[in-house]
Amino acid sequence: MYLHNNELTAIPSLGAASPHVVSLFLQHNRIRSVNGSQLKAYLSLEVLDLSSNNITEIRSSCFPPGLYIRELILSFNNLTGLDEKSLAKLGSLSILHLSHNSISHIAEGAFTGLKNLRILDLGENAIRSVQLDTFIMMRNLKELHISSDSFLCDCQLKWLPPWLESTTLQAFVTATCAQPESLKGQSIFSVPPERFVCDGFPKPQIITQPETTTAVVGKDIRFTCSAASSSSSPMTFVWKKDNEVLANVNMENFSQVRKQDGEVMEYTTILHLHRVTFGHEGRYQCVITNHFGSTYSNKARLMVNVLPSFTKMPRDITIRTGTMAPLECAATGHPNPQIAWQKDGGTYFPVAREHCMHVMPDDDDVFFITNAKIDDMGIYSCTAQNSAGSVSANATLNVLETPSLVLPLEDLVVSVGETVALQCKATGSPSPHITWLKGNRPLSLTYRHHFTPGNQLLVVQNVVVEDAGQYTCEMSNMLDREHAHSQLSILPTPGCRKDGTTMGIFTIAVVCSIVLKSLVWVCITYQTRKKSKEYSVTNTGNSGIRFFSSEALSDWRMDW
Repeated sequence: MYLHNNELTAIPSLGAASPHVVSLFLQHNRIRSVNGSQLKAYLSLEVLDLSSNNITEIRSSCFPPGLYIRELILSFNNLTGLDEKSLAKLGSLSILHLSHNSISHIAEGAFTGLKNLRILDLGENAIRSVQLDTFIMMRNLKELHISSDSFLCDCQLKWLPPWLESTTLQAFVTATCAQPESLKGQSIFSVPPERFVCDGFPKPQIITQPETTTAVVGKDIRFTCSAASSSSSPMTFVWKKDNEVLANVNMENFSQVRKQDGEVMEYTTILHLHRVTFGHEGRYQCVITNHFGSTYSNKARLMVNVLPSFTKMPRDITIRTGTMAPLECAATGHPNPQIAWQKDGGTYFPVAREHCMHVMPDDDDVFFITNAKIDDMGIYSCTAQNSAGSVSANATLNVLETPSLVLPLEDLVVSVGETVALQCKATGSPSPHITWLKGNRPLSLTYRHHFTPGNQLLVVQNVVVEDAGQYTCEMSNMLDREHAHSQLSILPTPGCRKDGTTMGIFTIAVVCSIVLKSLVWVCITYQTRKKSKEYSVTNTGNSGIRFFSSEALSDWRMDW
């Protein structure tokens, strides 16, 4: 189908007739770009002639999947370069005409995917540089037409002449050096290999690569790219995202003179991205071009993350000993955050050592403690963390326990005038309140009665016969009230009466003995718990740790 000389500005849609068009000739129109959506209607197309138009750029998005063009003619347009993978979707292409354009550089990978190409026409272009192995993948290439007197004959072009000679493609190539001045006008095939050197660098050289960046949604980020050149030729800057040129972007460019074996121009381009979203994710690359060619930076990846936020918050819990304590925590974010728990600012969990910590069968966001104990009480912290940051929340676990005796009360027999001490060492959560009774009535206190803090020790000095009877220790907290009893018997004095000094010394000795005994008990309990805490959540073995059994403790107390 011939539609040339029709002042067309775009590839036309021919309705139902489009799928049956095999050849489409659109030369000598005013078409400025090729649109992939326009070519979707021409899936049977084998020959496309777009010569003598105003096309300035060819990108991979210009050609939809399923297009099996065998011959593409783009001669006499305004193409200035060929970018990486710009023709990769034309795997069936056999003939490609790109002559009579303004192509100055050919990027590495520009002809990726053209394994069936036999004829490539690049004649009458101002080609200055060709990246290493640009044509290496086109194993069926029979004709390569190049005619340019603008080549920069430096070390980066050294590979081209021997490759052309080895592939018998030299006959179709006319290539002349324009730079350096000492080689100007010489054919690239007559230049000795040792003369392809890089003493200067008129073509831009990247000195600062854009760096892979992780950003949080809504934040501003930037990519920086710098290049240097020994030439004063003006430079142009382009930023690409996933191989597509970015248009209408916020870009900041500036230059400065740097002294390095003479004056060197250093050029910097900064790409600003404001309030990033997931749509900004991709690989960014800068392209810096001057009269001698283009240089491509590395591709820097931008990853956009979302800070974690809780969907389930840990809550304060109050339970009884022996029951189950559920602790829930869940969070969302990008990437998915990891959940970690701490107890009282550390990673020691008594329940982990005792294998009493489990995950709820139908809900991975909840773990629970079975058979809760007093040691499990504390502040539990849940932390949700990903590469964007972390958030934490605390919950307090209170474990309630009914009052009970640590040591049983004993019946006592003393003589008149002696000092006696009754001990009621109680435990519970909250700590129980202790009240002493005698004969089921509140104890009548005199100057002879003394208590230690917490009323755990009752001392009666200079006992008399009336002090005999049943003493009751009443232990109470918010859960329950318990009682323990001790029968005190008084014997009459056998003879002389002890003086006050003797009785005072005896009283002090008794009190000190009981207090010392309590302190030793506290120390043993503390050391046992301290050694237990050396176990972490992931290390619940008992190698190297000694524990006191209840029988051993009883024997120790009896010995004491």
